[in-house]
Amino acid sequence: MSAGLILFGHGARDPQWAEPMRRVAALVRSSNPGLRVELAFLEFIAPTLPDAIDLLAPECGRITVVPMFVAQAGHLKRDVPELLRQARERHPSLSVELAPPFGESDDVLAAIAGYAVRRAQA
Repeated sequence: MSAGLILFGHGARDPQWAEPMRRVAALVRSSNPGLRVELAFLEFIAPTLPDAIDLLAPECGRITVVPMFVAQAGHLKRDVPELLRQARERHPSLSVELAPPFGESDDVLAAIAGYAVRRAQA
C-alpha cells in the first residue's frame, strides 16, 4: 500500500482562499508522483478531512495530515484529534498521523522571515 498526504486547511467562504494550498498540492504531486495527495478543509470548502481520509484509505496504509495552520490552537487541539479518532474507527488498519502545523516548522519560519526581509528591501 502507498502513503497518502492530506494538506489540511481551515477553509473559508471565498473559494479563492484555498488557491495557495492548491498550488502547494500541485508542487508536491509533481515532485512526488508516487505519493497520493489530497486537500481537505475543516469547513466551507470540500472535501472535509473525513472525506479525504475515506478517499485515500482504500489505497493507503498510512496517511499523514499536514495542517496548513500557522500555529496549534483549538481546532488542532480538540476538533482534529476527534476527527482522526473517528477515521481510525472507520479504517482500523489505517495509520493516520497528524503532523505539527506548518507554522511551527523551523524551515517554514525561516522562509517567512526571508520573504519578509526581501519585501522590506525591495
